[in-house]
Amino acid sequence: MSASAGSPAEGNASYGHKEFKRSKSHFADRVTADGRDGWPVEAGRYRLVVSRACPWAGRALVARRLLGLESALSLAVTDPIQDDRSWRFTLDPGGRDPVLGIRFLSEAYDARESGYPGGVSVPALVDVPSGKLVTNDYQQITLDFTTEWTALHREGAPDLYPEPLRDEIDAVMEGIYRDVNNGVYRAGFASEQSAYEAACRDVFRRLELTSERLARRRYLVGETITEADIRLFSTLVRFDAVYHGHFKCNRWKLSEDPVLWAYARDLFQTPGFGDTIDFDHIKRHYYQVHAGINPTGVVPLGPDLAGWLTPHHRAELGGRPFGDGTPPGPVPAGEEVHATGRP
Repeated sequence: MSASAGSPAEGNASYGHKEFKRSKSHFADRVTADGRDGWPVEAGRYRLVVSRACPWAGRALVARRLLGLESALSLAVTDPIQDDRSWRFTLDPGGRDPVLGIRFLSEAYDARESGYPGGVSVPALVDVPSGKLVTNDYQQITLDFTTEWTALHREGAPDLYPEPLRDEIDAVMEGIYRDVNNGVYRAGFASEQSAYEAACRDVFRRLELTSERLARRRYLVGETITEADIRLFSTLVRFDAVYHGHFKCNRWKLSEDPVLWAYARDLFQTPGFGDTIDFDHIKRHYYQVHAGINPTGVVPLGPDLAGWLTPHHRAELGGRPFGDGTPPGPVPAGEEVHATGRP
């Protein structure tokens, strides 16, 4: 996700025919077990830069927790409010990331490619020794965490992308990405009525299909949590807080669909999901940064977050959240979400 304060865009995006278009990640190198792109998996070498406001970065936060990569991959959390240089480290003492020593994520982009004209997006993997950006490919980062970083996984880490189910996972994720993950942005940033209506219809058509799919099964694919669940959760958890009102995806609230609301609460209450979510960061970013949509910058008080902790009864459908694995341990010291951002 990238945007400057007052910018109309989230993520690397363009606007043609009054419609939001998300660009592909410019820096698509991969950190792999064999280092074929020049970036081998190595404990302590890379730093994951995220915003807790961002759904694309939120995926990386969840995968990192579930797989137990916290000790191998350090974490930098940006301020949810950007200035004209985009993501900044003003939450850290002195306004600098304590590991990279930079004030703005753009400095890591500049170290990689001087004069890069595109947006500065998160999640981003930065090479600590050189200070250079490695990748901002949000679609691939989490898949590589699961498949390439296995030597650094915790004992009991789940398989989030099981090989026998990959075709089905990919198909499910494709529809969810097009119509839900990116669909809410297509609706929210549409500058023409017809573009908005088409996007909004796509969002709710896919949500209705997904609700039907989840009515008799606990997770999207198979009997365990997979990458598909992580990607859907990252949008659902933000739906009532920002997408329903701010992005005008308001045919109904998540909390008004019994199946999706129970599914989202089930995941939220699963270690590794809800403990990464900061509703304060989410709301302040969307409502204060997107001046083209919300020029007053006023942040709404609601919705009431208490419902996220209510019983969901999804375990009655069976399923094993972590398969043959185990839940992740406690959130590492210093990475806890502040009380202002939790239910």
